[in-house]
Amino acid sequence: MSRLKIIPLALAAAFACAPALAQTFPERTITVVVPFPPGGASDSTARFIQPKMQEKLGQTVVIDNRPGANGANGASHVKGQAPDGYTLLVGSIGVFAINPALNPNLSYQPGKDLDLLTVAVRTPNVLVANPDFPVNSVKELIAYLNKNPEKVTFASSGVGSSDHLTAALFWQKTGTSGVHVPYKGGGPAIADLIAGHANVSFQNLGAVASQIKAGKLKALGVTANERNAVLPDVPTMKEAGVDGIDVYSWQAAAAPKGLPAPVKAKLYEALKASLNDPEVKAKFNGLGFDVVAITPEEFVVFRDGEEQRWRQVVKTGKIETN
Repeated sequence: MSRLKIIPLALAAAFACAPALAQTFPERTITVVVPFPPGGASDSTARFIQPKMQEKLGQTVVIDNRPGANGANGASHVKGQAPDGYTLLVGSIGVFAINPALNPNLSYQPGKDLDLLTVAVRTPNVLVANPDFPVNSVKELIAYLNKNPEKVTFASSGVGSSDHLTAALFWQKTGTSGVHVPYKGGGPAIADLIAGHANVSFQNLGAVASQIKAGKLKALGVTANERNAVLPDVPTMKEAGVDGIDVYSWQAAAAPKGLPAPVKAKLYEALKASLNDPEVKAKFNGLGFDVVAITPEEFVVFRDGEEQRWRQVVKTGKIETN
């Protein structure tokens, strides 16, 4: 048989197997790699949807925490796995959009090495200050920064983190500057902010909502396009007079590049159903997260836009990881 005849037969066989593959997948345990330690937003996202994913797919789903290099270690591990649907990645905006914008030598490229499944949830950042810091609004902060250049400390969870780049974007939009103080994670940054060792910070709403309500921090503005139900009295940055700082920290799911179409579709439907389950949705809403669950196609467009946005912020701010 000639090669020209073999190729159409092979394609026909592949298409014939697709419906069967969709029906039989999954046949064994699925591993969800979280590229951060337990307890963070990515880890919580994976664990919130884990029970419903097991229910929807009829197989065990296990969480594998592989922290390091701002999420690059775990993402690189997933990149190297078989594209069969049995290894997934649940990571943050940093993993999918900021790392490639910040690091030209990154060990993985989200747009090339991963099949993007969905943006699961998102939450805005909140501009918070130590209660004793002498500003009570975004307008007052800008005036204070202008009078005290290079004296106000902005705490972050690390160089290149969402909170760091949000601060950089804020400085660029307002023509101000501050002193960036990076910590090894959001927890230490928030602790020092409460203790008065740092002045202000852009932190995930879910990470600081309880401290704000307890009076341990004061909120000046949220980086959302509308007020958040968790902090209804806190104005958006646009309401506070600063436009162009609609920033959300988001969590998303992906898999190694090359997923068979029926497997990809089945995984997305399971993710969407799990995220929209009333019980799961209530857990996310309680932490200030909104469920997104966009399609893989929408995720591709969204991620490209996010990387481009943060690449410009990095370039303008001359931000380097070293």
